[in-house]
Amino acid sequence: MRENGPWKIKSTTAKYKSELIELYEDEVIKPNGEHGTYSTVRVKAGVSVLPLDEEGFVYLARDFRYAARRECIETVAGAIDEGESRIEAARRELKEELGIEATEFIELGQVDPMTSLVDSPSYLFLARGRLKFKEKELEGGENIRTLKVKLAEAVRMVMQSEITHGASCVLILRASDYVKSK
Repeated sequence: MRENGPWKIKSTTAKYKSELIELYEDEVIKPNGEHGTYSTVRVKAGVSVLPLDEEGFVYLARDFRYAARRECIETVAGAIDEGESRIEAARRELKEELGIEATEFIELGQVDPMTSLVDSPSYLFLARGRLKFKEKELEGGENIRTLKVKLAEAVRMVMQSEITHGASCVLILRASDYVKSK
């Protein structure tokens, strides 16, 4: 038996595994001594990236999200590939999804989407410096359109629930705070 904080885990069963997602069910003894089960999802760790140009514009991704069943506005985001560093993933995702290369990447921390059920850290990056614009390298399920707005407008969009993706919201607010402090 192993421990997870005040929980005791008797056994773990992998219910589903794919390249990005794993679902586990644990037989547990709860902190109050009762026996039960606890299910968790592990999603591959990822990055979210917000490019900011020298004129104060940010570049966002607008795409239809299958799970949300609607078009969403988000920062660039994606999984960290095996053997890839966080910053390498940030550079790759920015180039693939928006066709942008940046000279400076500033890590602005981490967010966890839903700590009671999901283990999926997302590392946040502000991309700055001289931005170069090239062709996008979209994957088959992506139909990303670039949205260019001032950083203050992106903050307003977060506050008005026009941007609802959790990591994007946190990244935009942290980026705004970072820029104001410099």
